Amino acid sequence: MAEYYLDDSVIQPFWDNTVEPRLEIESGDTVVFECQEANGQVQPDWTVAEYENVDRSKIHALNGSVWIKSAQPGDVLEIDILDLQHKGWGWSAHRPGMGLLPEDFDYSYLHQWRIDGETIYSTELDHISLPYEPHPGVVGVAPRESGRFSTFPPRANGGNLDVRDMVIGSRLWLPVLVEGALFATGDCHAAQGQGEVCVTGIEAPMTVTMRFNLLKDIKLKELQLRRPSPMSKLDRAGYHITTAHGPDLMENAKNALRYMIDWLVDNHRMSRSQAYILCSVAGDLKISEIVDAPNWVLSFHIPLALFK
Repeated sequence: MAEYYLDDSVIQPFWDNTVEPRLEIESGDTVVFECQEANGQVQPDWTVAEYENVDRSKIHALNGSVWIKSAQPGDVLEIDILDLQHKGWGWSAHRPGMGLLPEDFDYSYLHQWRIDGETIYSTELDHISLPYEPHPGVVGVAPRESGRFSTFPPRANGGNLDVRDMVIGSRLWLPVLVEGALFATGDCHAAQGQGEVCVTGIEAPMTVTMRFNLLKDIKLKELQLRRPSPMSKLDRAGYHITTAHGPDLMENAKNALRYMIDWLVDNHRMSRSQAYILCSVAGDLKISEIVDAPNWVLSFHIPLALFK
């Protein structure tokens, strides 16, 4: 089995089943991807004004595509995530019109993070730290449909899934939709809560190592994965949990998040923007009850291990 290396000199900010592959591999081979941060342009010294002027045509700055020899529609691509190495920094942000609470946050905010070993430090909040728990936000193969497609919404080909459980040691299975599969990845996160509520995790450049195997004997409609334990290194000091009820799951989700932002601002010395970001990178939005009509319950969980 061979190992290959793909530098980050070429980005693929789209899905297209006619794209020229950067690399051809055999089943069983390993690829090391150098992945830029999600926008392919943000720097650790950027200001919010610079962030507001990003070239959105470069998002997401994926690395690929990789052609897997003998892959045909109907096969399954098995992917083992072997390693995710950070480069010392990351960023988070909210901007108008995006995230779970666009009506509450109609301005841009940029938050920078420093990563040292296995710990992430806020550049603004000296009483907050997070464990480094990385995953690639985007993993995908080329779509079966002809044309060029945005990477923003998740699709049948995988794509911008932001499933934080795609950690080191996880195994993923993706349906192959076109000949060669044409796999690409990127949008790596140093940490992220379940929901990614402000629209970013801790976006970070990374070196990603994956092994690929082609399976011919199983059928699959969408991504499945298996991950190791524990679910989070933050699960060691308990949680503060807010809840919201009502007949609309989306409105419940928004309210549970709003109540958590209120709690963080009132109790942990941070602005509303800082609290919104923290919820996105470390908090978990969950459906707690969806069977007692006419109202359902959503809950938002913040791990208390975040706070020094």
